[in-house]
Amino acid sequence: MKYIVIYDACVLYPFSLRDLLIELAMPQYGLFQAKWTLRIEDEWQRNLIKNFPDIDAAKLSQIAGKMKNAVPNCIVSNYEKLEAGLVLPDADDAHVLAAAIRSKSQAIITSNLRHFPSSTLAEFDIEAIHPDVFLVNQFDLSNAKVLDALKNIRARLNRPPYTAKEYLDRLAVNGLTAFSQKLYEFEHLI
Repeated sequence: MKYIVIYDACVLYPFSLRDLLIELAMPQYGLFQAKWTLRIEDEWQRNLIKNFPDIDAAKLSQIAGKMKNAVPNCIVSNYEKLEAGLVLPDADDAHVLAAAIRSKSQAIITSNLRHFPSSTLAEFDIEAIHPDVFLVNQFDLSNAKVLDALKNIRARLNRPPYTAKEYLDRLAVNGLTAFSQKLYEFEHLI
């Protein structure tokens, strides 16, 4: 059985983190199945536009389309009826848990762990995992595949190009400190 995770909007908002999470979810790596909803997709795009008014909304829409093409069967639907019965510290996050339940996800990948208390999620056999912890776990499970993904991403970054160390530093700035720290000794392979 494939490990299924749902991405919260907060982990799709930062470019570097989004790019890495989508790359690792691609079927060629076979690590896990990533899911999200159109509502989650709309949320990260809306927040980017709100915080960076000059950003091109059409470009974000293109990115979202590429994400869906890269990760087959990623969109969760028919979860809305489940929302009403869910109680979370932030009621606006009920849709994420509802989608996780509907998609039979084992985890919600989120930076907002306090919004998804383990006592609530345990009832559904779901856990909230910080992306830094999730990525360290993926590396521990299959370091060759994760290194290959990182190498592929870095090869695409050409405006400007990044050294492996610069790329790992960028990931650390995006909250992936343990993951980056673990990878510095492998930077010659990235």
